[in-house]
Amino acid sequence: MNSFPLHLLRHGAPLHPGLMLGWSDDAPTTEGISACVRQVADLDVERLATSDLQRCSLTASAIGDGRHLPVESDPRWRELDFGAWDGLPASAIDPDAIGRFWNDPDLHPPPEGERWAALVDRIGAAIADLAPCPTLVVTHGGAMRAALHILCGIPLPQLWAFDLPYGGLLSLDVWPGTPRAARIKGLRA
Repeated sequence: MNSFPLHLLRHGAPLHPGLMLGWSDDAPTTEGISACVRQVADLDVERLATSDLQRCSLTASAIGDGRHLPVESDPRWRELDFGAWDGLPASAIDPDAIGRFWNDPDLHPPPEGERWAALVDRIGAAIADLAPCPTLVVTHGGAMRAALHILCGIPLPQLWAFDLPYGGLLSLDVWPGTPRAARIKGLRA
């Protein structure tokens, strides 16, 4: 069975960078949207999906408008819910608590927040529902890391070993089936 390209684009820079933006609905900057549109200009895609949060959906709309491609909004592509930490700078959070979270986000989720396993389940369901055609998803850094964990089997500690900057593009070849598997084609910052 043939693979299909899946491109995961992290949204452009938000208006308030440096915050724990999980489900906070911060808009992207105009420059952030433009950078994302340029980042994907050479991609051939048939389907465009996005997180329902505006830092992704506004970016996806700009991409879709330029290509006359409809945008499918899917809340499963949201970032991890940071709960009580959402919207705070990391410096405002107890260093021991945030350290435990980064070491094991499943065992030590943010207060009132989401466990890593719940994010993986959401993203896994969204990936399973993708049609096997060239697809671009505008999403968040945590969702992209969860997709790498699901599709490529990258363990959690290694997922933090590389940077996924705003506007970063991760390209994969995905094989249909259950479970789906993928090969990383490239990462462009």
